[in-house]
Amino acid sequence: MALKPEPTAPFHSVQYALRVLETISRHGGGVTDVQIARETGLPTGHLASMLLMLRREGYVEQVADGAYVIGDSLVLLGSGATQREALERKLQETLTELRDSVGAAVYISRYIDGEVKITQYADGPRTPKVNEYVDFRSAAHASAVGKCLLTQLDVNGRRDHLSRHRIARLTSRTITNEKILFSKLDAQPPTVPVLDLQEYAVGTVCAAVPLTAGSAVGCLALSLPIEHAHRLRAAADTLNRRAAPVVLSLAI
Repeated sequence: MALKPEPTAPFHSVQYALRVLETISRHGGGVTDVQIARETGLPTGHLASMLLMLRREGYVEQVADGAYVIGDSLVLLGSGATQREALERKLQETLTELRDSVGAAVYISRYIDGEVKITQYADGPRTPKVNEYVDFRSAAHASAVGKCLLTQLDVNGRRDHLSRHRIARLTSRTITNEKILFSKLDAQPPTVPVLDLQEYAVGTVCAAVPLTAGSAVGCLALSLPIEHAHRLRAAADTLNRRAAPVVLSLAI
């Protein structure tokens, strides 16, 4: 599977976060924000917001003298045989918080072995998940999840996928022309959420943002019933801003 060059913003912040975590890990007895800034080269303002996010997610803790130490979440993620279970729990907690924050069902999707797969999601009575009336593996051309994953593949990767999953019209809004689809994918800015405005299912709108962690192809998505379509743009922007902790969990 061939990938397009990795997008930068907003996920360059994850690289900075990993740099901060590495620095704190080297100082077992704790390290001040001044020392962290000196060793990482990050501006003070940027570092302050980064440390706030890391504290909120439990990756670092601030002790009595104001120094920073590694938090319980990072300890759990590095605990050998339980690492996968700890990661899934951490991601599920983050998804649940994100669901409540955006008021929509949220999903993590990955492109694994040439297929679109929803690996985790968080929904609820007031935030129902999408009715998968057509297998997501066969609907990458129509869903926000699928299109977001396809944007991260090169042309050959996309063609390989569509050779196995032929484009089908699911609604009157579904793009069924490969050339038009690829043109829209190429024009999609990596920092702007991919939208699905009733292309997959009548009565549902969705948005997705890429999750860039190493060479993995993934995305974070949300869905809303059509009566809440007026909230889609704002919810998608919140999803974009809050994606960094999810990427960080995948990258650690």
